[in-house]
Amino acid sequence: MKILIVDDEKLLVKGIKYNFEQEGYTVLAAYDGEEAIKMAYDKSIDLIILDLMLPKVDGLSVCQKVREFSNVPIVMLTAKNEDMDKILGLEYGADDYLTKPFNILELKARVKAVLRRMTPAGTQAKESTVSIGSVKLDYNLRRVSIGDKTIDLTAKEFDLIDLFVCNAGKVYSRENLLDIVWGYDYPGDVRTVDVHVRRLREKIEPNPAEPSYIHTKWGVGYYFKEA
Repeated sequence: MKILIVDDEKLLVKGIKYNFEQEGYTVLAAYDGEEAIKMAYDKSIDLIILDLMLPKVDGLSVCQKVREFSNVPIVMLTAKNEDMDKILGLEYGADDYLTKPFNILELKARVKAVLRRMTPAGTQAKESTVSIGSVKLDYNLRRVSIGDKTIDLTAKEFDLIDLFVCNAGKVYSRENLLDIVWGYDYPGDVRTVDVHVRRLREKIEPNPAEPSYIHTKWGVGYYFKEA
C-alpha cells in the first residue's frame, strides 16, 4: 500500500514516514499543497494523510482538487479543534479527521480502519455487484451506477449507500449510522452523517431537494427506497 503524507513540518513527516514504513507501507511525502496535488495525480496513491494548514495551497483546497479526479481515501490532520473545521474537512471530501497533537498509534489505527473500509473483510463473501432496481453497486470498483450514469463515490459515501441498498426500507438513526459506518470510537458527532448524506444525495439524486432514493423519516433517521 502506498501512502502520501502532506505536511510542511518535516520532522513530523519524518516520524510518520518511519512508523508507517515499519508496518510495510510505501510512503511518499509532499511539503506543500501544490506538490501534493501533483503527486496525487501522477502517482498510484492508496491513501493520503493531509494537513489542513499548508503553504501555497491549503489542505481543504487540496482535498477539493483531489476529489475532482480521485476517490483516494483522505485522513486530514489539523492543529485546530473546532467542530466547524471537522465539518468543513468532511464537506470537502475527507474520510476521517485527526487533531494535532496525536498519538502515532491512533493515526495508524485510523489509517488501517479507512483502508479496511475500502476493502471490507466481507467483500469476498458478497457478489461482485448488487442491484436494486436501476441502482447497481460494483464492489470491485467501489462505484455506483444508476441506469447509464456511473457515479464515483468517496469511501464513506460508498459505505453508506452499501448499507442503505443492502437493507432497503430499514430506517437508520444518525447515531446508528455513525456507529456502523464510522465506528464506535469515532470522535465526531451525528452532523458528520448529515454532511455525508447530503453529499451522497447531491451525487445520486435527480433532485437532491426531493430525494428519490435516500429518504428522511423525520425524527427518526434515513432509509433507502428505490425510485
